[in-house]
Amino acid sequence: MHNSDFTVPVYYLRQVADQIRDMGGDMQRWLEGNQVRETQLDDAQLRLPYATFRKLILDAMAMTQEPAFGLLVGERLLVNAHGILGYAAISSGTVRQTVELFERYVAVRTPLVSICHEVDGTQFRVKFEEPHPLGDIRRPVLEAVVLTIKNVLDYVTMGACRVSEVAFPFERTSYAALAADVFKSDVRFSQPWTGFSVPLEMVDLPLKMADSTTFKEAASICQRELDKLAKNDTLGAKVQRVMLEKKNGFPSLSVVARLFHLTPRTLHRRLLEEGTSFKDILEEVRHTIAVGHLKSDHLTIQEIAYLLGYSDLANFRRAFKRWEGTSPSVYRSCHAAR
Repeated sequence: MHNSDFTVPVYYLRQVADQIRDMGGDMQRWLEGNQVRETQLDDAQLRLPYATFRKLILDAMAMTQEPAFGLLVGERLLVNAHGILGYAAISSGTVRQTVELFERYVAVRTPLVSICHEVDGTQFRVKFEEPHPLGDIRRPVLEAVVLTIKNVLDYVTMGACRVSEVAFPFERTSYAALAADVFKSDVRFSQPWTGFSVPLEMVDLPLKMADSTTFKEAASICQRELDKLAKNDTLGAKVQRVMLEKKNGFPSLSVVARLFHLTPRTLHRRLLEEGTSFKDILEEVRHTIAVGHLKSDHLTIQEIAYLLGYSDLANFRRAFKRWEGTSPSVYRSCHAAR
């Protein structure tokens, strides 16, 4: 499943357009260069091909000549920019409930990231991952998304839950001081994860704006939206999601077919009708996970090969060279977080 296989909702592009205009850029030229009309930015139902979204972001950065463009857009994305998801967040009972809400329903707003959390000593980490590699728009997208979610927590806690640190996987930027200023926190670069930490002692304290009835109603609407997305999802995307959730010990064709109440033959046929196959999806998932592990630099190449189901290291090396045109060790030396 490639980036070309999915679409992106248009509503966050309104803030991108407004940022271009505020910086003196030619918003109309930016849109027309990508065959998008300004009126389309107000259509909440419109979804753009990923390739168009990517080019709009790259063109916006080229037009404004602003390397911190992602942060500036993230700063614009207030809690009410997130629709029903933001409305539910405002009524959350605790920071933990807010984070779990975004974990479960962020796909309702964007397919570009997924969110999870983990406890690290006295810190509660909110982590962001890329279900589909973002490539050359990784930095602006991750900066915008991490900042806007951090700002949601600021809003629902009325500033009481201060971020301990922010982590990004890319190298230190020329605007690192600006990043520290907008996050009001220490920002670390070249890290093996993306996101921010808050003190664990804060995450279960009751929030002043908590309203359990409103929260349940808004969350149920989010669930209906998520169900609608799942219904419209391709079978291939669903199979890919099952495999990505496993991350190792991938289920066989027979097991996956059983999960979807299909026979292996029917699953195979329906994937072929969508222009893909079980083998192609498994290959893409292995590629995505391999790249992630090599960049994080936590596992040896042999351990990565084993996790991905390669009994022979040479087979993994051959597969990786087919995917990236280079060996895993050379790729790691060029891309691993330092």
